[in-house]
Amino acid sequence: MSAAVALVTGAASGIGAATVARLAAEGMQVVAFDRSAAAAAGRVSVVVGDVTRQGDVDAAIAAVKGAAGPSGALKVVVNAAGVVAADDPENVEDATWERMLAVNLTGTMRVCRAAIPLLRAAGGGAIVNVASVAAFNSTPGSASYAPSKAAVVAYTRNIAYVHGVDGIRANCLCPGWTATAMAEAEMREAAAASGRSALEEQQALAARLALRRFARPEEMAACIRFLASDEASFVTGAVLVADGGGRLATSARGF
Repeated sequence: MSAAVALVTGAASGIGAATVARLAAEGMQVVAFDRSAAAAAGRVSVVVGDVTRQGDVDAAIAAVKGAAGPSGALKVVVNAAGVVAADDPENVEDATWERMLAVNLTGTMRVCRAAIPLLRAAGGGAIVNVASVAAFNSTPGSASYAPSKAAVVAYTRNIAYVHGVDGIRANCLCPGWTATAMAEAEMREAAAASGRSALEEQQALAARLALRRFARPEEMAACIRFLASDEASFVTGAVLVADGGGRLATSARGF
């Protein structure tokens, strides 16, 4: 039986780690690619590297080929690697802007560019790029982050159009607030500026959402699994916003 292989970036924590666990539990051979060593067990193999380095991306692709073996194939690519920083239009620093684009956009492009020939050779597959609801709701403090994620949406749609003929589907997940280490760091930064606790900051943000809570990483992994599955076989170029109702009426968000 052929081994279906998935490549997941940002695999050591948060949404990426939850996605690795979900795909591996469902029988896929997963290559987990991250700057930090991801947990490896069973069907998971780890590549430590940075999506901003072409050599590291090449190493991840080599690991995919090794995981597939002579009878397997790359079928799923999930780009969950990302960084965030707080800035506004008047104080954007070149280094921050360039870092947001290098990781969130160019890193995604490098992985997709390297993976597309393997997906085509396999007769098609699915790419799921993790963007952000910030691509549509650009709030104060996201002058660099929001454009980088909006560009991921546009890039994903281009893949969908160009490579649909190859049987490759490409979709975006745009998460809202999710209980990850990245979100915790953001809450600590907000707390330092406001004088409130990080928990109070999180509770205030959650109160603006229709569901009144942050998402669990596993809930985002479930969305990714749907977009990557045969259940979404006619879905490509789409954007799935999973934000707990954060884009509803402005009165519900508080801004």
